[in-house]
Amino acid sequence: MSARVSRRRLLQEASNGFGYLAFASLAQAATHFAPKAKNVIFCFMPGGVSHMDSFDPKPKLAELDGKPAKLESYVAGPNRKWLGSPWKFKQHGQSGLTVSELFPHIATVADELCVVRSMKSEFPLHARANIFMHTGRNFGGFPSIGSWVTYGLGSENKNLPGYLLLNHGDNPPGGFENFSNGFLPATHQAMGVRADGVAVDNIVPADQDRVQRAKMRAVLEQDRAYAKNDPAIDAAIQNFEMAYRMQALAPDVLDLGKEPEHIRKLYGLDAENKHQRAYALQCLRARRLIEAGVRFVEITPPNLFSLNGSWDQHDKLREGHSTNALITDQATTALVKDLKQRGLLKDTLILWAGEFGRTPDTGNGDGRDHHPFGFTIWMAGGGAKAGLAYGATDELGNHAVEKVVTVHDLHATILALLGLDHTKLSYRFGGRDVTLADVHGKTVEALMG
Repeated sequence: MSARVSRRRLLQEASNGFGYLAFASLAQAATHFAPKAKNVIFCFMPGGVSHMDSFDPKPKLAELDGKPAKLESYVAGPNRKWLGSPWKFKQHGQSGLTVSELFPHIATVADELCVVRSMKSEFPLHARANIFMHTGRNFGGFPSIGSWVTYGLGSENKNLPGYLLLNHGDNPPGGFENFSNGFLPATHQAMGVRADGVAVDNIVPADQDRVQRAKMRAVLEQDRAYAKNDPAIDAAIQNFEMAYRMQALAPDVLDLGKEPEHIRKLYGLDAENKHQRAYALQCLRARRLIEAGVRFVEITPPNLFSLNGSWDQHDKLREGHSTNALITDQATTALVKDLKQRGLLKDTLILWAGEFGRTPDTGNGDGRDHHPFGFTIWMAGGGAKAGLAYGATDELGNHAVEKVVTVHDLHATILALLGLDHTKLSYRFGGRDVTLADVHGKTVEALMG
């Protein structure tokens, strides 16, 4: 085990629990090797984006469109037909990366993207696949990748959480287990901020400062008397104190009133669609949070079409995917461009991914079903190799067949970009050293620039 991990365990098991928590949240990055990235922004697309309609063109499906289909999968059945994409594809940028007309804005930053067309998950069910994408496990109780990152690297700002979730008042299937700290100290759990126009709506004090300070002192005294050196109590105290400090800093960081008009327009804060404006708000907030030293920010789009995630189009594929793309395309692209023009993209890894893809056939004529056997994600910045299309699915988009990348491989590669060895970043739990990828996963060096 590495010296860094041993030191962490010593602090963890020593009598001074506060020392460990302070170390975990305030320490400078203790990496295993030179990092390419310092921060992560995860644009999570719950529901399952169709890979053959976005970044993985399949001309063969156009030839077979409407003809009887036969798949050997859980959705196999009578009366299924191949479904060609309703969107056209073009090559973009010097790299010639092929992108669907579904994403006209993202196409303009094609040369910044590292597209993985050979992703493979293990579960066709939303809740299990979501949790698997976030934690490397298909059930709750384990830390999210955002929690692992903050555990490994600490925070650069003692007045803000290391892991922030920007959402729209709802969570994808799997709930908050997707963003949980699991068995890691509670200081590493995600803190949610809703896109409702309020800078920080869940830390606004109900009392005047003098009264609030008195209440805080009373609560802290009771907590310390209740269980000295208990890690859970220590973490709760840290969270109370963090919330108090955030009241002064967070509203200023998240308030976009000082942003110039051209930046607001770049993200789409002037869009006619209210959901597009809300998503733009969260993307711009993400940039400001990264600037302020937040280590890991996750953004989820509003859930418009299905309780299983907004991209879950079992029918009305054109309507659903077009609307979701409209809401997310411009602001996601603005995030790439804005970070780059500020010199922050080289240190910030953007990950764009859903939990799985969709089938190349349909059971009702205008929708696609769940498909974990081959799908697409992309990364940008933070040392990811730009202008790359990596791996491939077969000619129908059914199976990842070339340079297959598993979810565990993706996790290992993200940690490597941050300077962390996924086999060494561990936490003692249940009598053994637990890691994000467990006994699985390998770093995909070809994805690293």
